[in-house]
Amino acid sequence: MRKITLLLMLAMTSCEFFKKEVDLVVVNANIYTVDEGFSKAGAFAVHRGKFVAVGTTESVRKKYTSSQLFDADGRTIIPGLIDAHCHFYGLGLTQQMVDLKGTKSFAEVLERVREFGADNPTDFIKGRGWDQNDWESKEFPTKKELDEWFPDTPVVLERVDGHAYLVNQAALDEAGIKWNTKVPGGEIVKNAYGNSGVLIDNPMQLIDSITPSPGLEVKIKALKDAERICFNNGLTTVNDAGLDRSTIELIDSLQQAGELTIRIYAMVSNTPENVDHYIYRGPIKTDRLHVRSVKVYGDGALGSRGAVLKRPYADKWAHYGAMTTPLSEIKDLARRLAISEYQMNTHAIGDSANAVVLRTYKEVLKDYPNRRWKVEHAQVVDSIDFDYFRLGIIPSIQPTHATSDMYWAGERLGPERIKGAYALKTLLDKAGTVALGTDFPVEEVNPFLTFYAAVGRRDQDNYPEGGFQMREALSREEALRGMTIWAAHSNFEETEKGSIEVGKLADFTILSADPMEIALSEVPHIQAEQTFIGGKVAE
Repeated sequence: MRKITLLLMLAMTSCEFFKKEVDLVVVNANIYTVDEGFSKAGAFAVHRGKFVAVGTTESVRKKYTSSQLFDADGRTIIPGLIDAHCHFYGLGLTQQMVDLKGTKSFAEVLERVREFGADNPTDFIKGRGWDQNDWESKEFPTKKELDEWFPDTPVVLERVDGHAYLVNQAALDEAGIKWNTKVPGGEIVKNAYGNSGVLIDNPMQLIDSITPSPGLEVKIKALKDAERICFNNGLTTVNDAGLDRSTIELIDSLQQAGELTIRIYAMVSNTPENVDHYIYRGPIKTDRLHVRSVKVYGDGALGSRGAVLKRPYADKWAHYGAMTTPLSEIKDLARRLAISEYQMNTHAIGDSANAVVLRTYKEVLKDYPNRRWKVEHAQVVDSIDFDYFRLGIIPSIQPTHATSDMYWAGERLGPERIKGAYALKTLLDKAGTVALGTDFPVEEVNPFLTFYAAVGRRDQDNYPEGGFQMREALSREEALRGMTIWAAHSNFEETEKGSIEVGKLADFTILSADPMEIALSEVPHIQAEQTFIGGKVAE
């Protein structure tokens, strides 16, 4: 008997001896790998930042051992989530200014600005997040009360979509904006007394020129604040839709120093200085930073009536919106990028802007296949233009825009044109993939609101009841792919991330519930319990 026991002990010791020591083993999990077959697994092993085994708990434990053994106890694990279109740095900056999101009246906006001014003595006040469509009046505000409360301090309040400012007279004076100032590609809104204080799209640049630039400490704090928020929401990669050279270089330096760990796909802001520098240098790729695209603005936003439509706005006679970048410049830049290694990612909201961008892409890319150029938003597309997406053009879309806009989008577009708006499923069918994002801080960071809006086509108040144009809903599998592997594909990163497979980066998120199985109404309440980057807890 003693001999048999000894042999068993030796056999067990031998088995342990021949197991490979790795950095992390996760067992007893409900894993959605999001591989080609959308297969499931129960365990995986991680070594040196990558998955080295994916399979059942029994098969992984048989071959691998680790001092870091994590028993998931049946919890759901998905690949690290990717936000395919957001403003990461912008999110961080908004933490340093007046938060106007969720305000239900202009009076509430004014009260928040007044409180901020009292608590933060400053010679320049900036805020973001107001949306007149959430107010009872639905009309643009004016600067009258801001002039009364802040006669000498410039105040700049950015609309939630980033495409309009409300400013006071002190800001107008400092920027040299008069009643007859004109700027192409936007509007300086007038009322009976002259300038109302609202500037839409390109005229906002006059205000930007007099807005104090944040100092280095503020920039670093903004980036770290944004990272913390993203990790808390399960994001491991973010696509920042528009960064200048100095911010990209700051991100790189922080990442290299180990002070910023989130992975960033940076779209270079379309200025001559930025574009010249990065085209000459070529793409930049580290394990944390990827720079190989240029962000271009085609038009403005629908909420501020800056999106360019083929026919006039249904609620504003003879108004078509405005191209923020002239067609000639879009074409010239597209030709230049086509002969470089850089991807062109163009903001297009209105059906006219989408037509311009899609036709330009087709023209300049005819000799350059598989460039994966993106249309950012692709929000309102004419039925005759959807087939352009068959040409390898990727729709980078934000499902929560539909649920936020449904309260008023029909008024802007009319009953016929709204049928081609927020057409997620049609875009997927034409393009073969869609990259899903949020556009935060325009929308909430929470990726499960994206999932919920894509599948349920309604907001958390169940509006519209039954879902908006449910023929355009995505399946749960399609939604998860759009937030992981398809988003990675849109960044030329599908071989290194976006799914839980051997050889890929060990980026993954542990969830409080299974988004593929729970009632759809419960999806918005899912929490990211832990976020891992390269097999390490992201903090």
